[in-house]
Amino acid sequence: MIHLAKEDIRHTLGKFIVTAMGVGMLLGIVLIMIGVYRGMIADARVILDDLDVDLWVVQENTLGPFAEASRVHEDLKYTLKGYQAIDKSEAITLQSLQIPFGEKKLTVFAIGYDIYGEINPINKKRLIAGRVLQSDHYEIVVSDKTLYKLGDTMQLGRDIYTVVGITHGTVASGGDPLVYISLKDAQILQFTYTNKRIQTDRARGIINKDSHLVNAIIATVKPTYTIDDTAQELRTWLHKAVYTRTQQSDVLTKYVVEKASKQIGLFTVILITVATIIISLIIYTMTLEKMKEISIMKLIGLPNATIIKMIVEETLLLGILAFIFGNVFSHLIYTKFPKNVVLLTPDALTLFFIVVLASIVASFVGVRKVISADPRAAIGG
Repeated sequence: MIHLAKEDIRHTLGKFIVTAMGVGMLLGIVLIMIGVYRGMIADARVILDDLDVDLWVVQENTLGPFAEASRVHEDLKYTLKGYQAIDKSEAITLQSLQIPFGEKKLTVFAIGYDIYGEINPINKKRLIAGRVLQSDHYEIVVSDKTLYKLGDTMQLGRDIYTVVGITHGTVASGGDPLVYISLKDAQILQFTYTNKRIQTDRARGIINKDSHLVNAIIATVKPTYTIDDTAQELRTWLHKAVYTRTQQSDVLTKYVVEKASKQIGLFTVILITVATIIISLIIYTMTLEKMKEISIMKLIGLPNATIIKMIVEETLLLGILAFIFGNVFSHLIYTKFPKNVVLLTPDALTLFFIVVLASIVASFVGVRKVISADPRAAIGG
């Protein structure tokens, strides 16, 4: 017996392929949306993975510097070093800055750290040019996304900084490029007021004492001690909020990227629903166009099951081709997006099964029309 779906598609091949490409672009956007979410999660973990510390000690009753403002005294790191369970501890600052970017400004996320300390946030595997910081003042390591080159200078606050190193793949949870400066410079930029502000405060009897504050103290725990027990002990004795690496990761996922992930999820559901409706309308239109042929098939004795099989096979083939086009389309354009887009095979496979299921559901529209077709229409009855 002639394969009905194959013969029908052959007669309208151009239209069928163009339709599949149109639906495929829609599915490609779905894959991009999922990739944006995956990219947000990957970006949020860059700092945590590069620091590779066990504990984050932050201001009491706060979620830490990734989610809200946190200020603790720098010398708290020495208190932590006095605990038997603590191996290393260092102070760190995290802040958003605006750096010159041609005639505009570029938002970056700056990490300030003690360049002579035991914990260095710069992952040397990500360092593609230059070196790490070696001076307490006026040096900066930037991401290649800033487009700065070695030896370039920029003004931050009242000082001029020289680019001494360039990294790749270093971004904050919001997608902003990371830059690294010394702890002393970071404290000046974040906690020291302008000369006029200092003068005004002194006239009011206020003295700026914030220059030795930081946003968090990070620490590693000795192998013989458990991280959770150590964190609980520090919460009791220090009266500070203490988060393990897992808890800090949860904070990033839940409070920093949660709303964005929900929004992306809603858009994804809407796009898949729209794609299903479009496939249904296309199949319905294709079925209407060949109602006379279907009536003839029924008149010569072809059972409904055979004709229904043709409709379902065409719908499935349309969905599969659309998925292939969508996959190709997403891989061609994802690098053009300003934020990190991570395309994973499991996500693509999940979408494939959803598309197949949606195609089967969409085929019911054509199937109902086939069942209701009157064979007498073939002879004008």
